[in-house]
Amino acid sequence: MTETLAAGTSTGTDEVPAIRLRKLTKVFGDTVAVNAVDLDIRHGEFFSMLGPSGSGKTTVLRLIAGFELPTSGTIELEGKDVTAKAPFQRDVNTVFQDYALFPHMSLVDNVAYGLRVRGMPGNQRRERAREALDRVQLGKFVGRKPAQLSGGQRQRVALARALVVEPKVLLLDEPLGALDLKLRQQMQVELKELQRSLGITFIFVTHDQEEALTMSDRIGVFNNGSIEQIGTAHEIYERPGDIFVANFVGTSNIFDAGQAQSVYGRAEPLCIRPERLRVAWAGEPERRAGVTSRSGSVTSFVYVGHATQVRVQLDGGPAVVALVPEKLPGSDAELVNRPVTVSWDDDAVVWLPAHGS
Repeated sequence: MTETLAAGTSTGTDEVPAIRLRKLTKVFGDTVAVNAVDLDIRHGEFFSMLGPSGSGKTTVLRLIAGFELPTSGTIELEGKDVTAKAPFQRDVNTVFQDYALFPHMSLVDNVAYGLRVRGMPGNQRRERAREALDRVQLGKFVGRKPAQLSGGQRQRVALARALVVEPKVLLLDEPLGALDLKLRQQMQVELKELQRSLGITFIFVTHDQEEALTMSDRIGVFNNGSIEQIGTAHEIYERPGDIFVANFVGTSNIFDAGQAQSVYGRAEPLCIRPERLRVAWAGEPERRAGVTSRSGSVTSFVYVGHATQVRVQLDGGPAVVALVPEKLPGSDAELVNRPVTVSWDDDAVVWLPAHGS
């Protein structure tokens, strides 16, 4: 657990958090899916649980929702222990990747369904449902059926249905995963704006680092049932807490302890982000204080639109990737195997503990 995580488990004030997890553990047979997770999520926060498949993030969400019961540990909602309570006894609601809309119902009846279950009179619940659909910009489609909508519109209906009951916390289990890239990026912005306008605590599960970095107030990076690091998008990207986070969130150039020893005389792993590296095509090192240069040779290129990823095998060191925004001084064929020098500012280096230390 990193220092960032330790700081993340406290709000820093006397305010009771929206969600508090303490030593939360879930075991399935011989598999520890969630391993003694401690976490505080603040009121009105957009918190993302980010991690690869099998890292435990969705299981934690299901535990908070009440769809699973923990093997041990506690779950508090606004200071009240809800660990053993059924889902309908918790003031939370969930939006799934599969929106599970009722195909035979109109949009307004889909959205009003939760209010109907709670016994709200018909006219009142339909009015609330219309207001919720207006909030997600679907007010003119109240009479349509789900089959008459696009994927993005169905996702908004699912959001409206979850929000109309005014939960204290909204849980979102990869709700954008089924959308195409352009629509997913649009919905990321709209979802964050909606969360800000409502002031409701959102807990968002994703394996997509771009989604997490774009929308979150804070991110918890999960791995093997534990949280490796908690922090803002800037903290997670600029100061990853260990090798796993450095590799999983964005692209990192990792120097192992031996390679770091040869460069800096310090036998600990380090990472440098590709955009912090500079390539000198003439091979001249930068001779300035606070700058390190190493020679190498170009091995490959990947064009990514706004820049080119240039892969360089450093002499006596690792292969690194530099993000070069300017036009390259030749074709790929002319530049492959070309001797170059790669430089970086020493303050761009992030020293990392070995994984598991």
